[in-house]
Amino acid sequence: MQFISTRTGDASVGAAEAILRGLAPDGGLYVPEDLPRLSLEDIDALRPLTYAQRARRVLGALLDGLPRRELGEAIDAAYASFDDPRVAPLAPLSDGVYALELFHGPTLAFKDVALQLLPRLMVLSMRERGETREALILAATSGDTGKAALEGFADVPGTRCAVFYPRAGVSEAQRLQMVTQRGGNTHVIAVEGNFDDAQTGVKRIFADAEFGRRLSQRGIVLSSANSINFGRLAPQVVYYFSAYADLLESGAIRAGEEVNFCVPTGNFGNILAGWYARRCGLPVGRLICASNRNNVLSDFLASGRYEVADRPFYRTASPSMDILISSNLERLLFELCGRDAARVRGWMASLAADGHYDVGAQALAALRQTFAGGFADDAQTLQEIGRVFARDGYLMDTHTAVASRVLTDYRARTGDARTTVLVSTASPYKFGRAVLGAIAGERAAEGLDDFACCDALARATGTRVPESIAQLPRLPVRHTQVCQKDDMEAALLRVLP
Repeated sequence: MQFISTRTGDASVGAAEAILRGLAPDGGLYVPEDLPRLSLEDIDALRPLTYAQRARRVLGALLDGLPRRELGEAIDAAYASFDDPRVAPLAPLSDGVYALELFHGPTLAFKDVALQLLPRLMVLSMRERGETREALILAATSGDTGKAALEGFADVPGTRCAVFYPRAGVSEAQRLQMVTQRGGNTHVIAVEGNFDDAQTGVKRIFADAEFGRRLSQRGIVLSSANSINFGRLAPQVVYYFSAYADLLESGAIRAGEEVNFCVPTGNFGNILAGWYARRCGLPVGRLICASNRNNVLSDFLASGRYEVADRPFYRTASPSMDILISSNLERLLFELCGRDAARVRGWMASLAADGHYDVGAQALAALRQTFAGGFADDAQTLQEIGRVFARDGYLMDTHTAVASRVLTDYRARTGDARTTVLVSTASPYKFGRAVLGAIAGERAAEGLDDFACCDALARATGTRVPESIAQLPRLPVRHTQVCQKDDMEAALLRVLP
């Protein structure tokens, strides 16, 4: 499997180099030159397998430049730490809807599915490429990627992990998960700004050739843990195949029957993984893109115009989706315009210079063949948490609730009643205050800190506070660095040894 850049369409590299670099030298994102295709027989054969065995088959095809035995060992090790042996189980709700629970990893968020594996892929890729420099893994986070990356890379030999997060843009549980992180090779820096500021700063660091040379002189090579790195994106493709195999195994669908997926997304990586699964042969009907009040993606799906200039940025109850610049959309645009790299370069240049681009009627029509979109504000999100709990006894976090509300609206609008997988991205206890208010009323959280809210939520619902959340207030804070959005390079140099 070779990979090419969305900005040039050529200069192909192997899987190991694409994973190590993270971002292409021209600023583009790596995409597979050709995609493998799994037949219905291949998909049906996944039914009796464990999640790790399914991942071996799917990733063996997507990352076939890596040695199979070592890749398989990395997969087995990555998924041994999840609290459910199924890794990504399905929970049945009402009306043919199933919640795909992706929060059973060590940080209680869907990012674990990829970021428990990426460090092992990174080390494997370094060995394959003969890389002797230390890999510095950079990530910008809107909440969940940061902790998952830190947890995955902590004390991994030959690596160092640095995470930038918006100081006022994550939940208290998310913040404490990061700033209490152990590991002599981990660094956490708060940015005075929002997630887009942090993400732009990380991209600027990657694009600064002189900064890269300075790091290389210190024996360091840059790479990324964000989903701009295909090594982060590829493991997410697996859970779409796994969910379909579980539906087959339970008898909920027949082989070849199309299934919809409704995905809460801000940076477009999670839902893009579903699109790659579809291109690899999975019978996917519609991919329903769910946004919160920062609804740049749902507006784009309606008009074909991506506009962030003068668009207000909102801090919401679903902070991991508080994003205006969705980096992974570039990969999809590259495919929709027939891999015309010049057009992609033009769109990205227009976004950087003017804050918008328009893909035109042809690309929009192609987009709408698979994607639908919608958004929910905070009031609708919290209402949905209460409605689903009352109806199904199922407790969901704020991001999953955004998707659930968008799905409800989509079905009412279109009459599309196909079996649907609702992608559930985080434990409700990462957002205990908001979820408690949705279940017991806003006054239930009055006078309580975030962790007392979690205790009250457990009492109100008969569920259990995860120990990894309960222990956070007791852990020592290890990372206190704060920087301005234009000072990220200097801040990074200050924390490196």
